[in-house]
Amino acid sequence: MAKKKKLPADTNKRAKSVVEMATGESNAETTVDGKNAAAVELGRKGGKVGGPARAKVLSAKRRKEIAKKAAAARWGHEN
Repeated sequence: MAKKKKLPADTNKRAKSVVEMATGESNAETTVDGKNAAAVELGRKGGKVGGPARAKVLSAKRRKEIAKKAAAARWGHEN
């Protein structure tokens, strides 16, 4: 027996899924978690470039301030 496909709770997304099942179309350009594969790749590409570029521009003092703020947020300490 075929496994039943779980439909989204959102009415519009559910309707789209029903139409795709009825017409035999599927969205092959999505990843396993439902995200657009092209958008995921574009975001990944930008992240790989942006992080090192930002780190190069920041001074050591500013990087230290950012790291302290992140640690305080992570561990709940106030500075």
